[in-house]
Amino acid sequence: MLRNSSNSWGPVAVGLHWLLAILIIGQFVLGAVAADMPVSPVKFDLFVWHKSLGVTILLLVILRLIWRLTNPVPRLPTGVPARERRLAHTSHYLLYGFTIIVPLSGWIVSDTSRIPFRIYWSIPTPDLMPASREVSELAANVHGFLVVLMIVIIAVHVLAALRHHFVTHNDVLLRMLPWRGSSGDRT
Repeated sequence: MLRNSSNSWGPVAVGLHWLLAILIIGQFVLGAVAADMPVSPVKFDLFVWHKSLGVTILLLVILRLIWRLTNPVPRLPTGVPARERRLAHTSHYLLYGFTIIVPLSGWIVSDTSRIPFRIYWSIPTPDLMPASREVSELAANVHGFLVVLMIVIIAVHVLAALRHHFVTHNDVLLRMLPWRGSSGDRT
């Protein structure tokens, strides 16, 4: 069964979660390495990878949102206090928001800088905004700030999952693991 149930994330949701996690971590590393390099063909290639992966992440997040909106969301275990439930929902909304806003802010940086860009060296992107060094620099600063905030939100997300597993001893973390088996619904 590919779909989620009221007690368990399905393989599509789990797969998209971990694929996005890997791509986002790769983006952080790739962006940091490329930004610190002197101008060179290698730096240009790293930024093409960075921008291309950013577009890929944006498309996968949209797919993940569609999947989430058309599938049940597993309930949190009984005993999770209402305050923690609200925090969990808020953190998920923030994660979705940042995985959309961060790539879009990067797109603005790229679009206003007018440095030619083709997704994976082959798919041209439209010029949506006029070239502007000022806007590009502002967008780059906003992009960097949003990345830092996103790292904080991801760290909180990971720590919360680890807390569920090691402190409160429930299955919140286990049901998102890809190797949890195919036993389906768990409580």
